Amino acid sequence: MEIVNTNGQPLGVTAVVVDWRLEPHPQAPSEGDRVHFRFRFDGPEEDSGTAVDACAVDKERVALGCQTVYSYQAFGPADDPLTGDDWLAVEHPEQVAGVLFIPNDQSYDRPTCETDIKDGGGMHPPEPPTRGDQL
Repeated sequence: MEIVNTNGQPLGVTAVVVDWRLEPHPQAPSEGDRVHFRFRFDGPEEDSGTAVDACAVDKERVALGCQTVYSYQAFGPADDPLTGDDWLAVEHPEQVAGVLFIPNDQSYDRPTCETDIKDGGGMHPPEPPTRGDQL
């Protein structure tokens, strides 16, 4: 996916889920399977702090669990330094059919509603996806 700002302008950074699998987290194996996914950020500002929301989804693309992933988390091995990995805990891991990235870049400094001289409304970041949302 190409990351865009709240005005819809491309930031020159793309994010992709490289792969995912179900497995116990090495620091909490007794908690059962979690979604372990690898991702990649590409572009002129890979470590800029741009962000997307990662969601584990079922076969109907209903979110089972989501969290924000930042480009600075992609500091993989020397042979592929633009990759990273993370874990999603979901209630029913056996229902996971995939991992999606949802645009939700909130990495830049925007004016608050109180400082918007026009109408006090200003731009608001999108609501992050939550469990049960149809994506």
